[in-house]
Amino acid sequence: MDNQVLLNILYDYYGELLTDKQRKYFKDYYFDNLTLTEISENYNISRNAIHKSLKEISDKLFYYEDKLKLYQKSLALKKIIINLDDDLKNKILELI
Repeated sequence: MDNQVLLNILYDYYGELLTDKQRKYFKDYYFDNLTLTEISENYNISRNAIHKSLKEISDKLFYYEDKLKLYQKSLALKKIIINLDDDLKNKILELI
């Protein structure tokens, strides 16, 4: 899987654990496709500071996944659900 796609998925799981500033930088870079230069100009800080911050954010997201494994558990659960027969799936959906 592409690293950028994985980071976006991990952000969905752990984004609320980041600071407001980190969430802004991440969204600007990965969702709004702004360059490091554009982000640095928007926040009046150096391009290098943005780069360093994005690296720290990435490291944090991977750290959270390594410890909590929410994404891995989600994949495992999806695999189990896919392998259930249709009758059992319908019974589970009725309970929800």
